[in-house]
Amino acid sequence: MGKKVIAAGHICIDITPVFPDTKAEELSQVLQPGKLIQMGRAEVSTGGSVANTGLAMKLLGADVTLMGKIGSDEFGDMICQILSKYDAQEGMIRSETESTSYSVVLAVPGIDRIFLHNSGANDAYFAADLDEKALQEAVHFHFGYPPLMRSMYAEGGRELEALLKRVKAEGLSTSLDMAGVDPHSEAGKADWRAILERVMPYVDFFVPSAEELCFMLDRPRFEQWQQRAGGRDITEILKWEEDIRPLARQCMELGAKVVLIKCGAPGLYYCSAGRERLEQIGSRVKLDAAAWENREGFERSYRPERILSGTGAGDTSIAGFLTGMLEGESLEDCVRLAAATGACCVAAYDALSGLRPLEELKEKIRLGWEKC
Repeated sequence: MGKKVIAAGHICIDITPVFPDTKAEELSQVLQPGKLIQMGRAEVSTGGSVANTGLAMKLLGADVTLMGKIGSDEFGDMICQILSKYDAQEGMIRSETESTSYSVVLAVPGIDRIFLHNSGANDAYFAADLDEKALQEAVHFHFGYPPLMRSMYAEGGRELEALLKRVKAEGLSTSLDMAGVDPHSEAGKADWRAILERVMPYVDFFVPSAEELCFMLDRPRFEQWQQRAGGRDITEILKWEEDIRPLARQCMELGAKVVLIKCGAPGLYYCSAGRERLEQIGSRVKLDAAAWENREGFERSYRPERILSGTGAGDTSIAGFLTGMLEGESLEDCVRLAAATGACCVAAYDALSGLRPLEELKEKIRLGWEKC
């Protein structure tokens, strides 16, 4: 693939202790004060949007430059060592004053993941950190996880707007991914609707999850979802026509050109604007606006070979979607590749080990990969 891509934003080191392979219905069945749990090995890998989406695109065949900020500490050394295996460490900024971000991922079988997270150097990422030469060479710019980066949501999202505005001025197409927000945290108290109103005119492909988006745009609706779910995974009770479509329409009204909403195990919702709006997408990417205009649908997930962990599944789904887009695939085929990549991801504990080459995914889809 000749088109160069930048994956920027949040990066961290993920530490995932492997729990015994016994499904639990409630977390309290496993995690109890004073209880000793015999664990398996601990998986250590890179995490965050930069590593998960960027490296996944690289494995799928894209020419990707990673742009993240890490500390000059042991965790930072570990990240660089892992990235060097993919020849992808050059874009990392090493800070002398900030620590490297980390997450402890609790993937209890049968229970949605729990993250113990420290944002570290991600909180000090700014538009000025973007490499000018890389921007001049790339056709597409992906940015991920601003809710986990204080600089991006402080002051009403002014820095995030400046970053995306700078990228668009260079003629690149843009995509933006979000992250879950702790409602009691500083990020949870930010006015995310106002932030989205501010930045969405500079976003071509908006790719959040259903829960993230609803929390940001319609907190009362999100609380209703929680009540309906009754402690279960929220995505199990959602209907795309009634629950997802209204949120997507709001995103389109705010300025997004294409919206892809990750809905967990059930699948992915997508919609696109008309041709005139799509023609405003960065000129370098050369999107076929006529083939992408006014589309909408819901793509059910493919059945994975096994399910070990959902870590990175949403990020790698985005990688499949964006890689397909850069290869000139139709919107519908891009969404199928997103679903296929996500299904491969959950077959491993980390985000990357389960991934397959793009052509292999296309062939498996062509041969009638079973849906969930």
